Amino acid sequence: MVMDLTPSSSVKLSDGHFMPVLGLGTYAPETVPKSKCFEAIKVAIDVGFRHIDAAYVYENEAQIGQALQEKIADGTVKREDIFYTSKQLWCTFFRPDLVQPALESSLKKLQMDYVDLYLLHVPFSLKQGETILPKDDSGKIILETVDLLETWEALEKCKDAGLTKSIGVSNFNHKQLEMILNKPGLKYKPVCNQVECHPYLNQSKLLDFCKSKDIVLVAYSALGSHRDPRWVAQDSPHLLQDPVLAAIAKKHNRTTGQVALRYQLQRGVVVLAKSFNEKRIKENFQIFDFKLTPEDMKAIDGMNRNFRYSVMEFAIGHPYYPFSEEY
Repeated sequence: MVMDLTPSSSVKLSDGHFMPVLGLGTYAPETVPKSKCFEAIKVAIDVGFRHIDAAYVYENEAQIGQALQEKIADGTVKREDIFYTSKQLWCTFFRPDLVQPALESSLKKLQMDYVDLYLLHVPFSLKQGETILPKDDSGKIILETVDLLETWEALEKCKDAGLTKSIGVSNFNHKQLEMILNKPGLKYKPVCNQVECHPYLNQSKLLDFCKSKDIVLVAYSALGSHRDPRWVAQDSPHLLQDPVLAAIAKKHNRTTGQVALRYQLQRGVVVLAKSFNEKRIKENFQIFDFKLTPEDMKAIDGMNRNFRYSVMEFAIGHPYYPFSEEY
């Protein structure tokens, strides 16, 4: 990726499509009204965001779809201006016969004919069906094993059917990526791997691996995490209060969030910035008119502590649990 980044900068994916280097994340805890997401999407489009990242488990696709349709209707954007990523394929839909219906259901909610990128949300699977976190009578989450290579074939068929332009994965480690890449008869390789990535977990080894395979690394939780008790420990450190980031931000007259996002762009990582706050959305888009120095980058690299906000403890013990590997 070139260093001279602009607000319209994109990275070319291995299948020839282009992904904007900065995207808007749309996750919010259950306590946040879905209407907030609807308003945030419209603000973000007006600010200049053209890459929207969403997922089945966020349960806000209808609101996102409505907001996008309004911005298309008022002439702000055309559908082809938007790069829409759907982590629609949650781990309760990995059975091959469930893959395309899951995407079709998503498209209906979004009022769209296609998504730009369709991702496997995680490598492990839970009991197949509509329930996001299926539990047994004792309250334990029910794990299942589905052949990932068969699931991947079903994703390839979605691409062939024109329901998605590109296909990729999320939360995969390098061994799981290799398993897909080495699949006999592979038709399309993953264009990206979307993973938790921030200065406390800089994923440098996974980034190098992905670059070597022409797979784009996409960073979520790039600003730390929202502390939703369903997914994140409440005593997790506050990334944006880190003194190293604060000092660099002060030097450049920027926010710590802007520094954390810019860091990813300069490493060749596509970065997602999640906020439903209008001021923050605007700030998060203002990362193209300054550069971090090599010394800044080295200092931020030095913040790495391999700390993961989202460990998905409920899946530890599953044969495809991804975070037991170093990268």
